[in-house]
Amino acid sequence: MPASSDFFDVRPQVSPPLDSTFVPAASWNRSYANLVAACGSPVPIRFALEQSAGSIFCHNSEILPPQHPQAHLNFRFAERLLKFLLWSRGGHRVFFDGPLELGVELRSHFTATTTGRFDADFMGTVYEHPFEVILTTDLPSEQDSARQLGRHLDGCRIGFDLGGSDRKVAAVIDGEVVFSEETAWDPYYQEDPAYHHSGIADSLKKAASHLPQIEAIGGSSAGVYVENQPRVASLFRGVPDDIFDKKVKPMFRNFAKEWNVPFEVINDGDVTALAGSMSLGENAVLGLAMGTSEATGYVNSEGKVTTWLNELAFAPVDYAENAPADEWSGDLGCGAQYFSQQAVGRLLSPAGIDLPTDLSLPEKLIETQSLMASDDPRARKVYETIGVYLGYGVAHYADLYNLRNLLLLGRVTSGQGGEIILDQAANVLKTEFPELAERVAFHVPNEKDKRHGQAIAAASLPIIER
Repeated sequence: MPASSDFFDVRPQVSPPLDSTFVPAASWNRSYANLVAACGSPVPIRFALEQSAGSIFCHNSEILPPQHPQAHLNFRFAERLLKFLLWSRGGHRVFFDGPLELGVELRSHFTATTTGRFDADFMGTVYEHPFEVILTTDLPSEQDSARQLGRHLDGCRIGFDLGGSDRKVAAVIDGEVVFSEETAWDPYYQEDPAYHHSGIADSLKKAASHLPQIEAIGGSSAGVYVENQPRVASLFRGVPDDIFDKKVKPMFRNFAKEWNVPFEVINDGDVTALAGSMSLGENAVLGLAMGTSEATGYVNSEGKVTTWLNELAFAPVDYAENAPADEWSGDLGCGAQYFSQQAVGRLLSPAGIDLPTDLSLPEKLIETQSLMASDDPRARKVYETIGVYLGYGVAHYADLYNLRNLLLLGRVTSGQGGEIILDQAANVLKTEFPELAERVAFHVPNEKDKRHGQAIAAASLPIIER
């Protein structure tokens, strides 16, 4: 890719203390937009991303004309934009209307580069269709398939949440939790899906024993879920592909048949956003959890859960040429390296914090939190850096989401460090994006919401036909 900062000033006004080369996507895009506006003859480009279930997302933008001396920046802009659209919205088919050379270059990217092939393979797996880029002037019109999932509190319901280290379940009657339980488990590297099935079944039966009847079951889980099927899910990463297709994909549909009640399971990030929306009484909520990775979910301005992927861990937020590489996709500057325990681990050395190399990321986070509790200035710089990242990340997300509320949670945000992250993020918005500082509110869930909000939101997903 061409150098991202040779032709206009993209230095952030608020610099992260431990990352002098940070090039915020929000700043780069604004500088590029100014260049396009100043050229006098911008060239329109259009994208349409086709998903499943009749959902099509459209996005329009402008680029420099081919004769412009800095037109080589067009691919950088368009490829990073399309990358973000794919991981935020999703889609197995991309329609592109714009200059033919740029379209050919974009299409080639998904077959000729390692990172492009990763994106294409992932989207093909999720939507069970070969990924393709179609160059055409005849784009399909937008079709919104947002669903009114959740907010249904009537009746006797079970809500569950499946995480990497524990599974949670709750029995809910008319929106009130009457039983809840958290059970440790280790699903990641289990090869036999019977382990997962028996664990989930056990939790459901325990919750059911506290209800006079079962009228609906709703759940949240890490991974990409389409129509109650896990298409890509870290919880089942140890299951061989052929067994995954036969045993894991139909698992939740089989649970629905077994219990014979309305049953919905969706991505945990979307349930987190829904829980935040229900608690706050607000819509246009982006939930962002800084845990092992970055987990995100979204509830739109109408209070609906969308069909979008919202897998922003893979979406770029830093355009620096030396940005850290994502451990899975290999791409540079993606969200997981900035909004998770991975970010904490990466920043320890620049901060001058020397920990044993054999410590896991959660253990390194605990050590960093302990240093922060002692007001160690090195730990403070780690959190200040993540806070600056977050401020510029929110500005970038707000360019492509209708965003009025950010719900921030996850272990990285616990304690004094979380307060520093929020303070720095707010400072970035006030300093460089004052219009966003007025529009976007930051929220942290209270202890009651942490304990029961996710379970209630999950339980509220299905509609009970009366």
